[in-house]
Amino acid sequence: MNADHFNTGASLRSRFLELENERKRSWTPEALAVNARQRATLVAGHGLQPHVVVGDSLPPASLTIVDGRMITLDDLTAQGPAVLVFFRFAGCPACNIALPHYRDTLWPALQAAHIPLIAISPQPPALLKEIVSRHELPFPVATDSNLGLSRALGITYVFDAPSRSAAEAKGGTSHGLNGTDAWELPKPAVIVIRPGRIVQFADISPDWMDRTETPAILSALGLPVKESLHAI
Repeated sequence: MNADHFNTGASLRSRFLELENERKRSWTPEALAVNARQRATLVAGHGLQPHVVVGDSLPPASLTIVDGRMITLDDLTAQGPAVLVFFRFAGCPACNIALPHYRDTLWPALQAAHIPLIAISPQPPALLKEIVSRHELPFPVATDSNLGLSRALGITYVFDAPSRSAAEAKGGTSHGLNGTDAWELPKPAVIVIRPGRIVQFADISPDWMDRTETPAILSALGLPVKESLHAI
């Protein structure tokens, strides 16, 4: 299902519920079980290993934007705070809901406040171009090469054996996901950093079908939340 099918006034949670219900109608019980088990395992184990928290200072990092330009975290925060949105990969159905949602509900307020937003995945730039063009994303999308930043933040996870087998059965490869031999991806996360790469807000979603809602991000930045967003 194309993410833009969904009502732009709906919350991410309600959109993911619609996706989940569609899967229950169209997926086999075995496929549903593999997906649900991996997500439940990630939720149960979240927090057992160190991960980024408010007050941390992120390491210097350079990211490759899909158009080939390089940008650093210090570039992003040169004039104030910046929003980092970590997502899994261009073909991830939940990412194809979340990024257009942020395009419509978050980006306009950030743009008006001159606050940069960058979406980050470990997937190689040539493959990430697809999600940019599909949704006409107005903010930069960049590659976290070799998961360097994601690993430093403690937000990555490794596929369990059934999930890896399911991905391989569909023709997937680890190199197609992240350019490495590791079956590893970032947990979706929204990180707000201020100058000095200091973390002002951090929300990590071990279940990739439950992500940070726009009002929480706007509130963390001290920006007003439109009345229409209070209801989502």
